[in-house]
Amino acid sequence: MVSYSSIGRAGEPEPWTTEKHKSVAREVARESVVLLKNAGGLLPLDRAAIKSIAVIGPHAGEVLMDLYGGRFPYAVTPLQGIREKAAPGTTVNFAASNENGAAVKAAKSSEVAIVVVGNHPTCGDTNPLTMFNLDVSSKPCADKGEGREGRDRELLDLSQEELVKQVYAANPKTIVVLVSSFPYAINWSQQNVPAILHMAHAAQEQGTALAEVLFGDYNPGGRLNQTWPKSLDQLPPMMDYDIRHGRTYMYSQAEPLYPFGYGLSYTTFQYSRLRFSSARLPAKGAVTVSVDVKNTGGRRGDEVVQLYVQHLKSKVERPRKELKGFQRVTLGPGEQRTVQIPLKAEWLGWWNAKAGRFEVEQEPVSIVVGGSSADARLHKTIQVTR
Repeated sequence: MVSYSSIGRAGEPEPWTTEKHKSVAREVARESVVLLKNAGGLLPLDRAAIKSIAVIGPHAGEVLMDLYGGRFPYAVTPLQGIREKAAPGTTVNFAASNENGAAVKAAKSSEVAIVVVGNHPTCGDTNPLTMFNLDVSSKPCADKGEGREGRDRELLDLSQEELVKQVYAANPKTIVVLVSSFPYAINWSQQNVPAILHMAHAAQEQGTALAEVLFGDYNPGGRLNQTWPKSLDQLPPMMDYDIRHGRTYMYSQAEPLYPFGYGLSYTTFQYSRLRFSSARLPAKGAVTVSVDVKNTGGRRGDEVVQLYVQHLKSKVERPRKELKGFQRVTLGPGEQRTVQIPLKAEWLGWWNAKAGRFEVEQEPVSIVVGGSSADARLHKTIQVTR
């Protein structure tokens, strides 16, 4: 058996303890942060102007290990990250819950309140001997809104949203940080709370990345890799395995809480001059889709340019839209760059079960580019030919 300490050359530190590898962990954590809402420009926080901050919530003082995430060599909690990044002399009031009114008291005595909520990746089970028990007959999670492999979620509701309501009532400058393994139907928070961020689990630099985003040291550019529904009513029955019956952004007709590919920024971007390397797309060929993207705001930031296709005259049922490529680009204020995304005709094929092969149809196809599946900035049609 090989121990972690034996990896690498004798006398050298373990790789994950070096600054080089820590910087990679920080970058991964930064790029994963998704800005879901920022009404009134509450974020980023003015570090120099704010003298008191309330950090509240059951997950504010911890970094949780995901089911298959592995143990961290170290971990920076949201509370620790905020304390380290806040200006000297700033008072940070902490309350894990509202027991005895602690959360409300902290919120009332602070200029801004940050509520860190979410799910426990293993349903609260931290015993290594039982946490990997995937027996489907196992009892459900105590919180019906939580789940894990082998234990299905029964609700999409966030039980801790009640804490968010209490904090918001005490301090309208409330920021929700949702650290979760899956979507939540946080309809009340989206309607009322001015700013919402999302992060996933298993990030040892979670607190550092979060604080950098909160104080504007890093402009969030993460995007959602799932559609977030408003309610269970928007989802087909789980035992219906036909994706065409309204599942995912490709087939759903319902307006989601947050669409697939969604994510905001502290700056703005403009799209122009959508064009193709060829006027037609041969059935066995490819084209390069180009579009100019410009940062029209005052901050450096990332835009994730997404390319979707829509079949206009297919003889079989096709998705309403389908992601075929994307590129993340970093632009300074006023900077413009041409983003190029390849598109192969074979990616447009459908599976002909009778013939036992994929078929690429001769048809017009609409190419749509934008910042999410619901953010169509530009579109242009190309003809697929033999």
